[in-house]
Amino acid sequence: MDDRLERVLRQQLRKAGREFEEAKRAYREGKRDPDDSNVGTARYDLPSDEDGRARIVCRRYAERRSKPVDAEGRPACFESGHPDCEGCAEDVREGCVETW
Repeated sequence: MDDRLERVLRQQLRKAGREFEEAKRAYREGKRDPDDSNVGTARYDLPSDEDGRARIVCRRYAERRSKPVDAEGRPACFESGHPDCEGCAEDVREGCVETW
């Protein structure tokens, strides 16, 4: 009985911890950008400047930029259909975009 009780308590505590961390993350994202235009910076764990914009290296122009990133992983400079921009958004989502 002790092992089952311990396992149930441990599972419930882990669940509560995960919910707490999710709530903290949601609060942090909502506080940073109330209009949801920059939620991707925190979601994709990108380095950011003092204004919360992601610090990425543009694949199209090979320059450092600080840009907001939306929930789909697209920087504000994203141009739909351009291969470099599409590749950049994919890299942001996969976590392998070049940053500074």
